Amino acid sequence: MKLIATDMDGTLLNENNEISPENIQAILKAQQLGIEVVIATGRSYEAASKPLQKAGLSCPIICVNGSLIYLQNGEIIRSIPLERESCKKIELACTSEHSYFEIFTSAGGYSINRDHFIHVLVNMMKSHYPNVGTDEIKERIQQRFQDEKIQTIDDFDQLFNNDNIDVYKFLAFSLEDESLQRIREQLTNEHDLTITSSGHLNLEFNHRDANKGVALAFYTDRLGIELKDVMALGDNLNDYSMLEVAGYSVAMENADPVIKNLCDFTTKTNSNDGVAFAIEKALKGGFPKKVS
Repeated sequence: MKLIATDMDGTLLNENNEISPENIQAILKAQQLGIEVVIATGRSYEAASKPLQKAGLSCPIICVNGSLIYLQNGEIIRSIPLERESCKKIELACTSEHSYFEIFTSAGGYSINRDHFIHVLVNMMKSHYPNVGTDEIKERIQQRFQDEKIQTIDDFDQLFNNDNIDVYKFLAFSLEDESLQRIREQLTNEHDLTITSSGHLNLEFNHRDANKGVALAFYTDRLGIELKDVMALGDNLNDYSMLEVAGYSVAMENADPVIKNLCDFTTKTNSNDGVAFAIEKALKGGFPKKVS
């Protein structure tokens, strides 16, 4: 094993949105042994950096689902924005279903007035952290808006028509699965898009070449590392492409059933230091291959 790629939410981060001491020590141990550790997340660079800095960790970051790759020094080595026409089609599909959505750009995150959609976000967060109270979840949502630098805007064309701003991701929320399915169906034939999800109440839209698997392959090729020597860890559908290409794929115990079925191994939950458990197991000789 020469490289470890790990998702953040539902994987590396626990129910307190932090990297546990056990996970920190396991990552540091791997790094000391010369193993590259890479973060691969749907978050923006700023929101991904904050828990790493708090934990005293320094890692390259594949962010916004593979749209951007940052080296440890903050240098961007890959940038794959959405096409302008695709942005307008995604906006139309989301607004047709009255779905709340956020847009992640080179100038920060944007949304319409979010006050009416707090209850949607509360329910989404409860699916990730079922043991956390509603008041605390609301506090975390407000903190998330700050971490992701979500600004409000009345006219998204201000972004789409600005040549100085790149749009990387749309994140749409709904309490109704049927609504999300109708949005997906409207955009199914848009071949420039990758449509995935980081939870059962959302959809994520990126450029077709912007997914964690393609980004991971780009990064490992840059280092001269073969994918067979990579261990990837994740919990949800936006991790699928990364887990599919990695030589060693690890699902969290709290992962979506589709992810568990895909992966070679299942580790402990994100609340029980599952990343550390997987790393330690790998360092001691690895996992037996799953019998299909």
